[in-house]
Amino acid sequence: MLHTHPAAEPFFLKATHGDRFCLYHAPRGPCRGALLYVHPFGDEMNRTRRLAAQQARALAERGIGVLLLDLHGCGDSSGDFAEARWATWKDDLALGHAWLHERLGVPTGLWGVRLGALLALDYAAGAATAPARLLLWQPVSSGAAFLSQFLRLRVAGAMLANGAGDGPEGSAGGTRELRARLAAGEALEVGGYEIAPALAAALEGCDTARLAAPGCRIDWFEIRSAPGRPPGPATQRLAEMWRARGVQLHLEQVDAPPFWSTQEIASCPALLAATSALFEEAVDAV
Repeated sequence: MLHTHPAAEPFFLKATHGDRFCLYHAPRGPCRGALLYVHPFGDEMNRTRRLAAQQARALAERGIGVLLLDLHGCGDSSGDFAEARWATWKDDLALGHAWLHERLGVPTGLWGVRLGALLALDYAAGAATAPARLLLWQPVSSGAAFLSQFLRLRVAGAMLANGAGDGPEGSAGGTRELRARLAAGEALEVGGYEIAPALAAALEGCDTARLAAPGCRIDWFEIRSAPGRPPGPATQRLAEMWRARGVQLHLEQVDAPPFWSTQEIASCPALLAATSALFEEAVDAV
């Protein structure tokens, strides 16, 4: 007989700016904890939907309730991406965090992927109710560096359209010029996403090294491109800084493809297995 998973419960959660689309994976058996999923940015969100759903089902089978919430202007939630703001996204996390806690009555953590992990860390640094736990998949450490990478998509597109070196966006200073336009109040379209100056400014100012050390357990998974390769220097410095501040940090590398950037939807059984293993313990799951 084929094993079937219970269907997730879809619904819309009322928010200040419209509604937020949610998928709720109820825990099977006794509830041992809860996690709010914080998705990545732009197309990375679409590339990770299947993987996130697989992990949410696996966690639900281990007694962990999981809420997948589309942030304002993303996915099936209200608003266009051009209306997205960092502060509104943090309000969305507060909304989802409260909903899960009220629904299940257990300590509730956050599970962030890529830029969603940076958003989760920023939220945790100033949240009225701190998350019980943070689960981070390949976290972005610097919003400014991420913005540069994102803007390079537009630079590359201009180079292909006009010929390398043709026009300001095909020059070496392409991202600098785009940043200047954002700083001057101009919204920019990049890869089908219109990014507002306010969102860009928030990304510029968000960096894990400048955030308050989280006051909860952190499980951090880094994707390793080659077996035996150590974490990058920036990751090691941040891990040392957090541990020196008393953060209970579990940093683990997993051999898997870069699921957020592959053209084909990637399968990451090693990441799913490593994450699920965290919740096998009967006590202090979240």
